[in-house]
Amino acid sequence: MNITLAYHAIVAISRRELLKFWHQKGRLLSALVRPMLWLIVFAAGFQNIFGVSIIPPYDSYIEYQEYVVPGLLGMVVLFNGMQSSLAMVYDREVGLMKLLLTAPLPRWFLLLAKLLAGTLLSLIQAYAFLALCWAFQVNIPLSGWVTALPALFLSGLMLGALGLLLSVYVKQLENFAGTMNFVIFPMFFMSTALYPLWKLQESGAEVVHQLATFNPFTHAVELIRFSLYGQFNGVAALTVLGTFCLFFLLAVYGYKPQRGLLKKTKR
Repeated sequence: MNITLAYHAIVAISRRELLKFWHQKGRLLSALVRPMLWLIVFAAGFQNIFGVSIIPPYDSYIEYQEYVVPGLLGMVVLFNGMQSSLAMVYDREVGLMKLLLTAPLPRWFLLLAKLLAGTLLSLIQAYAFLALCWAFQVNIPLSGWVTALPALFLSGLMLGALGLLLSVYVKQLENFAGTMNFVIFPMFFMSTALYPLWKLQESGAEVVHQLATFNPFTHAVELIRFSLYGQFNGVAALTVLGTFCLFFLLAVYGYKPQRGLLKKTKR
């Protein structure tokens, strides 16, 4: 593989994704509104409904904010991974993906380049959310912004690879939108994004506890949570890395850009 050509391919694909993101002003806004609703509006409202808290018991509202920030960062990365893959389904429908994959580079590398470009967008949105958390005086150490970068990057790759895998087997744009919701919400709510695993087990929700334990998004959240405070969770890191490799290899194996052409030929 030509290294110079590979470098130019990554730069060109990343530049295209950044330009698309720049022209889609509402995309960043929507990426920030969702987690901010959970961080501020929903939490404050839930704590004061009839004087009863229906959030998992935290010592204070501030403690709740500090706990859920890693999970909401994961939410930002998760949604962007799905949206990037939704764009890939659209590109495949209009023929852009087929054109891209005719480049004189291995198919796996071109898919990886798309994945890296999508992860770059995830990082931009994640740090924009961190800036908002800082503005609202959520107590996340500034050093955590640096130590969280590898965790966010690896989590972005893993969740982007999941979206890439879905884009392989979901053939129509309309179906992919429904699949996104079917994947996103179970992954988010059956994880440690909003409440710790021990709380699930203590409350007797054993099935949900087991699902959350094996949920790869749980490990992505825990990896981010530890890294924000300068710590390293080796089990979470290995799980996220292994899951990324599995999703990506399955996507590369299953992605066949000539599929649509073959169908047309049969007709």
